[in-house]
Amino acid sequence: MSDTTTRRLWVAYGPVGAVGTIQKDAEGYAVHMAGKDERLGVYPSMEIAKSALHSHLKPGSDRPEFREH
Repeated sequence: MSDTTTRRLWVAYGPVGAVGTIQKDAEGYAVHMAGKDERLGVYPSMEIAKSALHSHLKPGSDRPEFREH
């Protein structure tokens, strides 16, 4: 018997294109900002991960649109 890990990925889009990603795995929701090598953090819920990603955009930025891939 093998263990299967399901991963889901959402890409955050702003007016200029992709600004980051959120990946769901066994640890939680991992946030990566576009152009950065290390992840921003891992959060217990999708809503907290979305807020964390949004908080790292330029001040006054609209909340990005999240699309599952």
